[in-house]
Amino acid sequence: MGEQLISAKQASTPAEPIPACVLAFNSGDPSGAAGFAADIVAIASVGAHALPVLSGALARDTSHIFDFFPLDDDAVGEQARAVLEDIEIQAIKLGFVGTPDNLGVVANIASDYPDVPLVAYMPDLSWWTVDKIEAYHDAFGELILPQTGVLVGNYSTLWRWLLPTWAGERNPSARDIAMAANGLGASYTLVTGITNTEGWIENTLASAQTALLSEKFPRQDGAFSGAGDTLSAALAALLASGCELEAAFSEALSYLDQCLAGGFRPGMGHQVPDRLFWAQPDATGDDDAPTGPSEELAPESLNPLTSLKPSTHDTHH
Repeated sequence: MGEQLISAKQASTPAEPIPACVLAFNSGDPSGAAGFAADIVAIASVGAHALPVLSGALARDTSHIFDFFPLDDDAVGEQARAVLEDIEIQAIKLGFVGTPDNLGVVANIASDYPDVPLVAYMPDLSWWTVDKIEAYHDAFGELILPQTGVLVGNYSTLWRWLLPTWAGERNPSARDIAMAANGLGASYTLVTGITNTEGWIENTLASAQTALLSEKFPRQDGAFSGAGDTLSAALAALLASGCELEAAFSEALSYLDQCLAGGFRPGMGHQVPDRLFWAQPDATGDDDAPTGPSEELAPESLNPLTSLKPSTHDTHH
């Protein structure tokens, strides 16, 4: 009888708003700098819920990546399909999945959800062998980019991959990189880590037609691991939560900048972004409970597709 009364009471209580859900494909990183450890915390910090799908495990510390041990594509696919049969998703985030076959799994799932934006991150793969890099790049371009809403990557990484034979008198611009990515199907490209003449770091969102938005930040001292996963995960979560692309771009970069400003060095290598900077005690001594960096949006406001419609305004700096 008691259980029946409890169930009846629960049934009459209005449901709480459910955070937007992001299906995140990534690898395990034992240093906690990148991989799905970064995805889970960054996505939660901007008010969404991560559905992490493990693609394999990196052997790495905070300085170097030594090796990668992939799961086979059946294992990756079974993880994703199991959760997709239970939970509705509002975005897909792709990190490093290690093999062309695993990229194929992501591509097949993305094709089943054409109305769900895909944010795809291309990390620096210079630690890997040349043959594996080329195979991964080829599969990424053929399978992933045709379905990608926003490609995210560091300027030098994307330049080496997408414009390997660049012979211009000037270095390629973010728009040049976006044009190359668009030629393979990506709608937008977020190019990070562009050093300007003043020594600031610029990050530019571009399409094949124009550079849409650009924001610059002071260069942080020291080298970081995990910044790219942090930014792309936050961007995916904000799009999933209903933000327009321009607003998601600005808020994700602001979040990353604060993560880097609060970064810490847990070992002998690179610094790690403090993705929970907002949960630290207030330096002023305020005892109020900390709150996250962004407000959660009610499920009825979610409309991630409008975020990926081409912008009609001029470049902003």
